[in-house]
Amino acid sequence: MDKKYTIKDIAKMAGVSKGTVDRVLHNRGKVSPTALEKINEVLNVIDYEPNLIARNLKNTKVYRICVLLPNPEIDPYWLPCVNGIQDAITEFKAYSVIIETHYFNPESKKSFLKTNEEIIEKSPDAVLLAPLFHKETLEIIKQYDELGIMVNTFNNQVESSSIKSFVGQDLYKSGRVAASLMNLILPKGQIAIIHIDESLKNAVHMQEKEKGFRNYFDEKNLSDFSITTLKLKHSNIESKFSVFLEENPDLKGIFITTSKAYQIATLLSSLQNKKVALIGYDLIEKNVQFLNTGLVHFLIHQNQKRQAYLGVSTLVDHFLFRKEIPDTILLPIDIINVENASFYVS
Repeated sequence: MDKKYTIKDIAKMAGVSKGTVDRVLHNRGKVSPTALEKINEVLNVIDYEPNLIARNLKNTKVYRICVLLPNPEIDPYWLPCVNGIQDAITEFKAYSVIIETHYFNPESKKSFLKTNEEIIEKSPDAVLLAPLFHKETLEIIKQYDELGIMVNTFNNQVESSSIKSFVGQDLYKSGRVAASLMNLILPKGQIAIIHIDESLKNAVHMQEKEKGFRNYFDEKNLSDFSITTLKLKHSNIESKFSVFLEENPDLKGIFITTSKAYQIATLLSSLQNKKVALIGYDLIEKNVQFLNTGLVHFLIHQNQKRQAYLGVSTLVDHFLFRKEIPDTILLPIDIINVENASFYVS
């Protein structure tokens, strides 16, 4: 029962060549329907698991992949990414690959740069990173490129010829999706685009979402709407937002470009007779709570767990099985409301 089957064992039992078994197991090259059927019969009988085969594959090189991730204890948005990375680690644990996660403070550029220095000391074959700080990301990508270290990004896109691949959503289009939802909710009125906690000029993901949102209203020539941008820091959210509401008593809608919709919903919940349409991002627990109570109308799900998993697994497939890495992997833009949230939250 505990026998570890090799490709040679499976080939002998199926009456096919080792090369044919290899093509089936690693999904490369064509195999005749008859051979495929024979191999699958054997795999079913022996209760085949890929890692039992993998332990017996000869690999002379161990590949190291470092993932650079904002600390989820500081920003819970990134917690599903940890689970996605762990899924990849589990899937490829029997192969000659080391997958490490390194955390940085998402509120500190210095922490971001320092963590990259620690990664460089490990001389990895590839780095998968979330480019939270645009300017600093370009600096460290240049360093990786000079050292011959492959760089992939996920969640936020950065334009650089040194980046091999990007996994995430089209953030400009996600902004347009948010705008179309707001247009469905409101017939007219003032809308605020709120950026929380990050420097707008150094955060391309927020810029792209705002561009998409504004472009939708411009393109549709919806002159009954006025759009204002508000930038908030964690330290002044309550005071600055309260002043903003006083100065804009006719505010009808808010689009929040980060996962912090719950912070605005919390402030709105204390106000009597103040109804504001609220659209934000991501299925973190506090956002879903406000979605269920009706204070948040829609959330756009970025599926960060899937992003992180695909970012890692495409690198492993490239190193181990010589698969091409696609330039871009775009995930669907999922619209979540109170009716379908339970299907997405486990």
